[in-house]
Amino acid sequence: MKAAVLHRPGAPLTVEDVDLDAPGPGEVTLRVLAAGVCHSDLHYMNGDLNVRLPAVLGHEGTGVVERVGEGVTRVRPGDTVITLWRPRCGDCEFCTTGRPALCALGRVQAASGGLLDGTSRLNLNGEKLHHLMCVSCFAEQCVVSERSVLTIDPDVPPEIAAITGCAVVTGAGAALNVMKDATGEGVVVIGAGGVGLSAVMGLRLVGADPIVAVDTVDAKLEKALELGATHAVNVRTHGLAEELTRISPRPMAWSLDAVGRPETLAQAVEVVGTGGTAVAVGLGKVGATAAVPVNPLVQQEKRLIGSLYGSANTPVDIPKLVELFKTGRLPLDKLLGERYELSAVNEAYAALAQGATGRAVIVPGPKL
Repeated sequence: MKAAVLHRPGAPLTVEDVDLDAPGPGEVTLRVLAAGVCHSDLHYMNGDLNVRLPAVLGHEGTGVVERVGEGVTRVRPGDTVITLWRPRCGDCEFCTTGRPALCALGRVQAASGGLLDGTSRLNLNGEKLHHLMCVSCFAEQCVVSERSVLTIDPDVPPEIAAITGCAVVTGAGAALNVMKDATGEGVVVIGAGGVGLSAVMGLRLVGADPIVAVDTVDAKLEKALELGATHAVNVRTHGLAEELTRISPRPMAWSLDAVGRPETLAQAVEVVGTGGTAVAVGLGKVGATAAVPVNPLVQQEKRLIGSLYGSANTPVDIPKLVELFKTGRLPLDKLLGERYELSAVNEAYAALAQGATGRAVIVPGPKL
């Protein structure tokens, strides 16, 4: 099969002929239909985040089950599924309390670069390749654990299904799970990429008001307004504090940092008023730290909290998000950006780095 391989940080992905082993016990082979162009992969490509190399990238995907390994009970051949980049063992303290995004097996997978048993199903010229987040869907096929997939209605467009498994559940999930009390309160969303735009849509469902989108690219801010933001601020040309004062006489009660840079996280804390909450969802470079003033944090009782994978109970929340799309309440079709063939994966990431609007999607097979 064809797959996009990262051999070393700073190098482009190379689309190569990769051998894929049969699924082991508890595993399935998927024919990949679509894979989202997520900024996290770019972090691995440039070395900001660590991954065992060489590796096949891609973690935001959807596909059809083609083959199942011994003992598989959750899916069967022909099922359409969304991939999950955080496995859920079902037994650890986090899975059993409805927080599978924090599943203990996530650290096992990250350390080994393999599947849940720590081994790989990927080979290139006799050399073992590593998996990314138990998925590796920048490929025509992938082998994943049955615990890393969720079945969905095959009528859902593949591009929509793919982005729901990461960008949408991360952004909209943070809004619906962490910021559910923001009804009627002001929110600042820093970053209008796929996750930030998903958060805007989720906050609209929550009933937050105003919803202020912040970015440095006008086209992305226009998309945020289309998806539910009430105001947009380009911080290259306008001062954020002054604009927020103009937008609302009341201080903002919430903020969400979808970027993950030290300066944006510090900004997220700064823009909320007394008793406000800043929610961090964007990942940054390993070891990065943000400077947060101590006295305002204490004296104004501000809160800074993290949210991984939308703090979602994925088997419950992802089907809900898909249903919200099907009923027209979550316009994910408007979130989609450009479509690329697998051979153009580097073009997709170059466009992302330059501020492309919407969530781009890789289509490994024939165009959808």
